[in-house]
Amino acid sequence: MNSIINIGIPSKGRLRKDVLNIFKKKKLNLISERGERDLFASIKGHKNIKVVYLHAREIVQRLGDGSLDLGFSGYDLLKESEINIQNKISVLKKYGFGKATLVIAIPDAWLDVQTIADLEEIAFQFKDQKKKRLRVGTKYPNLTREFLFSKGVTQFQLVDSLGATETYPFTGSAEIITDITSTGETLKANNLRILKDGEILKSEGCMMISKNTQKNKEIQKLAKLLSKN
Repeated sequence: MNSIINIGIPSKGRLRKDVLNIFKKKKLNLISERGERDLFASIKGHKNIKVVYLHAREIVQRLGDGSLDLGFSGYDLLKESEINIQNKISVLKKYGFGKATLVIAIPDAWLDVQTIADLEEIAFQFKDQKKKRLRVGTKYPNLTREFLFSKGVTQFQLVDSLGATETYPFTGSAEIITDITSTGETLKANNLRILKDGEILKSEGCMMISKNTQKNKEIQKLAKLLSKN
């Protein structure tokens, strides 16, 4: 009896579409009994493979705890996860799709702020004059904190974003944000601009494997097939 291979595919968005395309190209026929909204699928002719549709962030978590063997997610989400989770996952393939960059964006009105060094100055002004810390709205607290600290910016407070981060500077929730963007158009449309040296991380869609099962021959074979262009 072959052991079950668990694969995680993003449940929505562009990434899901691109990943499903890979399976299609490899003639791996995904079947969901309950149609489009089904969260589980099987692959025709491969009884030992189980596919689960999950949020892209959760795929990284599940690879980390070993309940998934293979998974597809964004490189940004892997790098945002806790270090003990990252240590349990290997990136097997970076695909050319889902390309985006995590950036620091500030309101257009902040004319004298162009670089991280300017931001550091503003952060100190906030602390000295307003007696509060500069607030940064983000869905990427770990990467944001790490980046700002590495650039010498220490006087800030992170605000967890649950929705449209680009609204935060204009609703009094935060002064600046970090956000993932592919074209920068949404930021521009919301009167935000990216700092000149405000690029935190480049991301794209990846196939990842749990280090727990990476020596499994069947999983290796499947991964190899899904890696081929």
